[in-house]
Amino acid sequence: MDLFFDDYLNNLLELHDEIRGILKEVPQKALDWVPSSDLNSLNVLVVHVSGAERYWIGDVVAGEPSDRDREAEFGTQGLSANELLHRLDENEQFIKKVLDRYDLEELHKKRISPRNRREVSVGWALSHALKHTALHVGHMEILRQLWEKQSQI
Repeated sequence: MDLFFDDYLNNLLELHDEIRGILKEVPQKALDWVPSSDLNSLNVLVVHVSGAERYWIGDVVAGEPSDRDREAEFGTQGLSANELLHRLDENEQFIKKVLDRYDLEELHKKRISPRNRREVSVGWALSHALKHTALHVGHMEILRQLWEKQSQI
């Protein structure tokens, strides 16, 4: 694997490790908890992150359709930490296989997003997926902190 893609994968894996840490620190009932009705649960955020990564790296970059139902991600409830961890594991295996096929020349190639028909470069799609995951890892950290705070009351 090219060094860039190896570094990219390592950054993504570090974010996944942060998610794993959060999931291991909270009880099952915290996975569906939301501090207010306009926020998402850990279950929703992990499923959404997994779906978005698979979409941007699979559907857009690799051209391998996932049949993602983005709207359904936001209704997710009742998954266990192990089920969520399994989703991360599956994504990591898939993404590694995709990145193994690419070199730096691929970053400039154009792709069409199936969802909105927007043209983006492979580099843009990859960086967007990483940025999106990082954003939601921050949300997950805040949810964990709020859960711990309300549990102490």
